[in-house]
Amino acid sequence: MTAVLLNRRTLLAAGGSVLAASAVPGLLLPARAQNLAPTASMLGGSNNYLAGAPVVERIGKGGFWMSGTVRRAGDGAPLAGQRIQIWAHTIEGREHEPHSHGATLTDKNGAFRLEIPQIIPVFGQPHGHLAYDSGEFKTVFLRPVMGSPKDTSLEAHFVLQPA
Repeated sequence: MTAVLLNRRTLLAAGGSVLAASAVPGLLLPARAQNLAPTASMLGGSNNYLAGAPVVERIGKGGFWMSGTVRRAGDGAPLAGQRIQIWAHTIEGREHEPHSHGATLTDKNGAFRLEIPQIIPVFGQPHGHLAYDSGEFKTVFLRPVMGSPKDTSLEAHFVLQPA
């Protein structure tokens, strides 16, 4: 166990640090990234995109999780209430079929999560599709590839720039 020596010098140093930190806004808050570059759309990301997919609680019977975050380009601030559309080729349907599409909204921390049926390989690669398509920011399409067809989750992260 480490003993803390409390004397006039350590108390003054600690108090001075607290005062200095409170005098500089944001010094005690978590740092945000500066000059965070926007996410570019991925090749093939918009394949079989269907505009206007409804916001749903789950696609099909579920069993697989698509999740990620949405942040603003530049300062990296989380973006709440942003619509993310998700679709994939799954055990319950092909990615061009409307019942294989659904959307979810980001929470106050910019995070999203939607349960869908297990993704299966198509054209040799198990992959999902995600789109930010709400209009406030530039549209971005992502097509992340799973490490293995046995994976039961996939993450994708968006950094958006104003439209």
